[in-house]
Parts: sequence; structure tokens; C-alpha cells
Amino acid sequence: MASDPATAQNKATNEATAEWATRVAGAEQTTRRGLWPQARAWWAEFSLQTKLLAVATLVVSLMMTGITFFALNGIQRDTAMNDTRYARDLGLLLAGNVSELVAEGRDRELANVTETFWRSSRSLRYIFFADPDGIVYLGIPVSGSDDASNADLRLSRRLELPDELRNRTQNPLVRQHATPQGQVTDVFVPLVENNNYLGVLALGVNPNETALASAALTREVTVAVFISIWVLVILGAVFNALTITRPVKELLRGVRSIGDGDFRARIGLPMGGELGELLDGFNAMASQLQDYDAANIEELQAAQVKQASLIATMADGAVLLDGAGRIVLVNPTARRLFRWEGRNLEGQDFLNELPELLSVELHEPLDAVFSKETDTNELRSSVGDPPRTLRFVIQAVREPSGDTLKGIAVTIQDLTREVELNAAQSRFISNVSHELRTPLFNIKSYVETLHDMGDQLSEEDRKEFLGVANSETDRLTRLVNDVLDLSRLESNRVVQFSAVDLRPGLEQTLRSYQLNASDKQVELSLEADRELPDVLGNWDLILQVLDNLVGNALKFSRSGGRLMIRAYTWPDSCQMTPSDPNSGSNDGPTCILSSPLPKIRVEVCDTGYGISEESQQRIFERFYRVENAVHTEVGTGLGLSIVRGILEKHGSMICMASELDVGTTFWFELPLAQEDPEELRWRAERQSEDERLALTPRAET
Repeated sequence: MASDPATAQNKATNEATAEWATRVAGAEQTTRRGLWPQARAWWAEFSLQTKLLAVATLVVSLMMTGITFFALNGIQRDTAMNDTRYARDLGLLLAGNVSELVAEGRDRELANVTETFWRSSRSLRYIFFADPDGIVYLGIPVSGSDDASNADLRLSRRLELPDELRNRTQNPLVRQHATPQGQVTDVFVPLVENNNYLGVLALGVNPNETALASAALTREVTVAVFISIWVLVILGAVFNALTITRPVKELLRGVRSIGDGDFRARIGLPMGGELGELLDGFNAMASQLQDYDAANIEELQAAQVKQASLIATMADGAVLLDGAGRIVLVNPTARRLFRWEGRNLEGQDFLNELPELLSVELHEPLDAVFSKETDTNELRSSVGDPPRTLRFVIQAVREPSGDTLKGIAVTIQDLTREVELNAAQSRFISNVSHELRTPLFNIKSYVETLHDMGDQLSEEDRKEFLGVANSETDRLTRLVNDVLDLSRLESNRVVQFSAVDLRPGLEQTLRSYQLNASDKQVELSLEADRELPDVLGNWDLILQVLDNLVGNALKFSRSGGRLMIRAYTWPDSCQMTPSDPNSGSNDGPTCILSSPLPKIRVEVCDTGYGISEESQQRIFERFYRVENAVHTEVGTGLGLSIVRGILEKHGSMICMASELDVGTTFWFELPLAQEDPEELRWRAERQSEDERLALTPRAET
């Protein structure tokens, strides 16, 4: 019963031991399985150059080690051969000296000679003498006893030797065997005296100390050569890594950083010689590239700002699309044309943002550019209400190679004003042609009649025909002069301004039309201050304005009507005093200036037929004549257009108020002479520019 717990304990111990052994075996197997992948991963980390260097070093070291090994092994073989020869010669020498003693049976003398011979040579391990049956009868040494003579006589051992040994008197048997003290050369020499086989002499020769030292030297030199080669290789690799490989790797890293656009890369290794100069040159190059990159960035930013400013200030609309037709950039002009103000259009489809009809029209030209059928396309379309004429210029944007389409630039030009000007020019040419044709036809008809039928006409008829021709010639002259005046006004010719006394011009205009007014029984009057301030203007042009307005008013005045010219300061800051009845002057009330006045207003009033509301909207158009409606005298229809052009040159404008069967009043304002002429010219140019930018003809009221 006492043995059961011990048995259980032994069983548990055995199971634990078995489990531990299993775990250890599994760990060793896992380690063996994982060593090769780890070695492969470790070997893969090296570069091809390092791998080739390691393989070459291994091959060279193995070759040098092999050469050294074979050379020293040859020396060792020669030493062993010499030992064999020495042992053979030593055995033959001893056999020759003791053969006679063996033959005569003088064992004591044989023992003495043998002992003397053994003691004289330190290389002898043992000396045995055996009879022909192989029984050893004498051996030195036999035991550790100092009494060798007694020990030699007590030997009783047998040697197993080949039978043919007795016939090899001059060719003893030599063999070697290993002992704990080293390799021993055994020499078996047959003892023959007078052809009688006396037995065998066996000698054991210790290995040559020189051979042992040579063998040790062989091992040591071989290992030393192998280790020396690898030490030199490792030292060379370390030196190469510290002096060449590391700087080259750092230089490679810096070059890659420069190639990636990081011009801040620097190499801070303290190197000398050519490598140091190379690294310093790299650092200097990187510094210059960094400075150049910074300068380029500033230039690019400045160029981008300039381009953005240029695009933003373009008079034409500009839209930049990407390769898929989505909007990338829109300038303010394009936003204003399509009412895109305040909207984020980047990434939106261009055609979807346009009016439907315009999108349909642009679809085909855009597709032609996207499909590389053409690089440039154009479309003219009328959109909006009121309609505007837009011209779309589509230009492909490609890479320098010309293969890849990067985007499309769309330029939008508003041609509305140009179209209207072309239409106005066509109407003007048509009207001028019509106006010229009518008087020319009348002149030709009457002159041709006089030429062909002059003898048949009475004197009164001839005078009437000549009068009509003369009137038509005057009308033609007026038309040509008006056209020339209008052309000069619309040109960019600079008008010279100076201080002008307006009252003499008013008086001169009334005197010029006094005769015509008397014929029509129209009363002319002037209401202006004698001390009217000078205005800033052009004398000739102001006279032409007054002449056209007074002539136009007189033409539409009824018989017995009244025509008056008024000139006064505006805004009105003067005190009007009635004229002296006893002075006999018709100059009207007197204006006493209380302060410098900014403008002078001139009014031309008549009590004529008046102008309808419809005609007032077109009264200042070229060749528009109200007399066609009221059946009055024929004019060119350019007088009021010329008046408007002259006043625009003066930075002013013509205004009117009219009522049918009551009368009409035209008025305008002129600046005082104290105003700067350059400022007046600038204001006139600005007003003319505003007139040119208007989409519809102006109608002054």
C-alpha cells in the first residue's frame, strides 16, 4: 500500500517531463522553420552591391584558405614521409647490429645493446624482439619498472605478422597507428643471419616534433588566413561605409529630396577631400535652388495676381472650363452678362447654367472642340430681353505637346452696341442717300426740262424752274453741311474751350433771323442780363447751337407768334430788377449777381405748333423730321442731332418741353469760365462714353 503514492508521483513526474519535452521539441521545430525565412528576410535587406561584395569575399577567403591548407598539408605529408624513412633506416641499423647477437643467443648482450640504443634516441617509443613464431622475448619498455633487465626477461607476448615478412630483409614493414600521445610509426624488420630467419625486430618511433608543430601551424595559419581575410573585409566595409557609402547614401537621399521638390535638403557630414567638396557643392546647389524656387514662387504669385486682375478687368466675358466642361473660372463681365452675380459656379456644368436656347446652340460647337475636330470655334447668338447679340469664341487649351486637352477657354463679347451702330450706320447711309436723291432728282428734272424744252417755255416758267433748282441746291448744300458737321462732332477731334461772352452771340443770332421773323410776322425777343458772366465753351459751336435752335423754332412758329431767348444763372441766385421804362431798352429785367454762379441756362421758347409725345421720343434722332407730320417747311432732320452733339462736347445736354398747339421750349446749360477746361473736357468725354455704352438711342425730355 505504501508503494501506490510513490507510483502516482512517478507517473505525474513522467507526464510533466514528457509534456516539457514535447514543448521544447515544438519550439525547436518552430525555430528551425523560422530561421530560414528570417535569414532570407535579413539577406533581402542588403543591396545588390553588398551581396556581390559578400559573395566575392567568401569565394576569395575560401580560395586563399584552400591554397594555404593544401600547401601546408603538402609540407606535412613530406614530413610524415621523412619520419617513415627515418624509422625504416633506424630499424635497419639496429637489426644489422643485433642480428649476430640474436643468432648466437646472447640475450644479455642483446638486452644491453638494445637498452643503450633505446636510451640514445628520444624518438623511440618501444623496441620488441620476437622469435620466428612471433613470441616476444625482449621488449623495452615493458612496464613502468626501472629494472628493465628483469622486466625484459619476463615478456611473453605474441605478434601477428604476415608470413612474407621474413622474405623482406631489406624492405621492412612500416605502418602507423594513433595513440593518445600522438601518431606512432611502427617498423617491423626481419632478423636474418646466414639466410636463417631469426625473428622480427619491432620498433615504435614517436612522431617528429617538427611534424607536430607543422600540423599545428597548418591549422593555425589556415584559420588565421581565413579570419584575416574576413577581418580585412569587415574593416574595409566599415571604412567604406564611413568614408564612401554613408556620404554617397546621404548624397542620394539629398538628390531624391531635391528631385521631389524639397530644396531644404542639406548634408551635414564632416568630410574632407573630394567627397567633402562634392557635399559642399551639393549644399551650395540646394541653397541656390531654394532661393530660385522662392523667387519663382513670388514671380508665379505675382503673375497669378496680374492674370486674375487682367481677367477681372476684361471688357469681354471670360469662362474657363476643364476637360469635362465644368466651370473653373468666371470673370465679373461674364457674371454680369448672364446674371451670375453672387453665385459659386466652380464645378458646375457650363451648359446647364446658360439659358436653354443658348445652351442648345452652344452644344455642337463645344462638342466639336472636345472631340478634337477643331481647336477653335465661334458662335454668334441673340439672347435676353431686350435682345443682346453675343459672340462666343471657343478655344481649346492643350498641353505643350498638343496631345492632351486640359480645358476650354470661352470668350464672350457683347456685340449689341456694335450691331446697333452698324444698323444706325446703315440707316444713316440710307437716309443720306434718300435725302440726296430727292433734291438731286428735282434739280435734274427741272434742269433737264430747261435743257430740252427751253425754247417752248415762257420766261416766267424758266425763272420758276431755275428757282426750284436753286432751292433744291440750297437744300442739298445744307444737307451736306449738316452731315459734315455731324461727322466732325462724332470724331475724336479735341475742341478748344475759352471764356465766351454769351450775350453778343444771342444778339447776333436774333439779328440773323430778324428778316425771316418779319416775313412770318413772328416777334423775336431777348431776356438776358447785361452783365451776364462769361461761360466756358467754343464760340463757333455755341453760335451753331443757337442758330439751329432759333431756326428750328422759327420754322415751326405760327404767323403772329412769339419767339424768345432767355439766359440766366442756374441755380437762380441773383436778384432780378425791372428795366427802366424811360430808358427805351427792350433788354428786360436786370440780374444783380450776389455770388459766383455755377452755370448759365439758355432757353429758346416759341409759341408754335408744339411736338407730340411720340415725336419727343425721337426728336433728336438723325433725319427725323417733325415737319412731315405738320406739313411745314422741309429740313434735313439733322439740326437737333448736331445740337445734341455740340452740347455733349461741352459736357452738357439738350432738354425740351412741349405741348401741342401751345409751344415748345428747348434749354441747355453751360459752365462758367472759372471752371477748369480739362475738367470740362473730361466730363464731356465721360458723357460721350456713357452715350456710346447705352443700348438704346437716347430720348431727351
